Amino acid sequence: MPPRPNADPATPLPEASVPRWDAELDVVVVGMGAAGACAAIEAARAGARVLVLERAGGGGGTTAVSDGMMYFGGGTALQQACGFEDSVEEMTKYLMASCGPEPDEARIRVYCEESAAHYDWLVELGVPFKAEFYPERMLSPGEEGLTYSGNELVHPFRDLAVPAPRAHMPQKEGQAGAFLMQKLCAEAERAGSQVVTNVLCERLILDTRGRVVGVAGTLAGEPRHYRARRGVVLCAGGFVNNREMIRQYAPALRKARFRASTEGDDGRGIRMGMGAGGAAIRMSMGSVTLPFYPPKKLMRGIFVNRYGQRFMPEDVYQGRAGEIALLQQEGRVWLVLDDESFERPVFAGGEIHAAETIAELEAELGFAEGTLQSTVALYNAGAERGEDPVFHKASEYVAPLRTPPFGAIDLSWDKAIYAAFTLGGLATDTEARVLNPDGDPVPGLWAAGRTAASISSPGYSSGTSIGEAQIFGRIAGRNAAQATRAED
Repeated sequence: MPPRPNADPATPLPEASVPRWDAELDVVVVGMGAAGACAAIEAARAGARVLVLERAGGGGGTTAVSDGMMYFGGGTALQQACGFEDSVEEMTKYLMASCGPEPDEARIRVYCEESAAHYDWLVELGVPFKAEFYPERMLSPGEEGLTYSGNELVHPFRDLAVPAPRAHMPQKEGQAGAFLMQKLCAEAERAGSQVVTNVLCERLILDTRGRVVGVAGTLAGEPRHYRARRGVVLCAGGFVNNREMIRQYAPALRKARFRASTEGDDGRGIRMGMGAGGAAIRMSMGSVTLPFYPPKKLMRGIFVNRYGQRFMPEDVYQGRAGEIALLQQEGRVWLVLDDESFERPVFAGGEIHAAETIAELEAELGFAEGTLQSTVALYNAGAERGEDPVFHKASEYVAPLRTPPFGAIDLSWDKAIYAAFTLGGLATDTEARVLNPDGDPVPGLWAAGRTAASISSPGYSSGTSIGEAQIFGRIAGRNAAQATRAED
């Protein structure tokens, strides 16, 4: 019997073991989310014969179940239409400051340089954007096309780069991510890509030189082998739904109660790439969102940890709030408010505690005597002057906590909603080539989307995942189409 391909994805299949090829094309794309669709479009437009293998019954991936927010800048036509100036340099400076501690400057710069042109590319595909700005730093309930989705207005980033809103939203009621994927998938097929669904890709196929020459998988339980004469592009998602990989690489993310993902985010694509020699990097990193506002006035409160101490400015974007709270404070945090600032969060959940004095609240929360009292006293001393000398929260959110009763919302990991997905993945370069541990390209292999390590490492701004998936997906598709044929 021929060998079945459903072995460990990290074990590649030798070409000599392939009994026959079920299809032979130039480029094989694994996965049809935003990255895979964009890779297929560009590869087909470059003249390659393209096959897309999708494990689900149709294209879409995690993008299709998202809000469709995309992080673009550098002076897009939408930014200009809404009256905002931006440049590649300022966008690069912001991402270099926020995507730490060791940001990938080369890939960040490509992302910024390609950003405005990619926005135009989407418009050409028929994706509409309404030229209106939404000022609330949240997903708009209407159809405004531009808003803030990062920490551009937050200390210290506002002093390191000129702030500009960069979250671009398609004009579509309801699930804009699904609408976006409809456009991308339709264009992939219109460009000439062949799409085969319900294929579970499991192993990469290598020739005797170690070059990736195909993909092995199953269709309706039967083995399938697909030859890629020029190369394979892995766009198979992240690994947040693989419990063993999370336990091994990113155990802190186990505390997140909501996974922003689909079934396909099981790490299979990453493991396939590792089996072919690719390096997996930043695997402990994840995007973690804590939706502690709206209402916006909650940012007038103060976050404290299990020691009753402040640890971040409360005007941070929700992605940074969740990341710091879960990964740096072990998910034990409370938002302390007074009667004037108190209101229940719309989305976060969390238990409510109340008391007539800060001392009583401190005791109810189980903090050491004097800790919360000292924290509030220090904060109020600056807030009386309209200042936050410790964390430099924007003045519009600075107000002393002095009106009883006082409250605390327990936003700890087991009380509140933390939404997470993984940011680690295969190491890639500016050409979207998968790199081995020595930094050399794995022959015949490209990756994009959450199968590739994100430019955020950590320091996520909402929309960069879909944004970089598309930009580097297009780069991967073009380069795979232009690669030397395996037999040459």
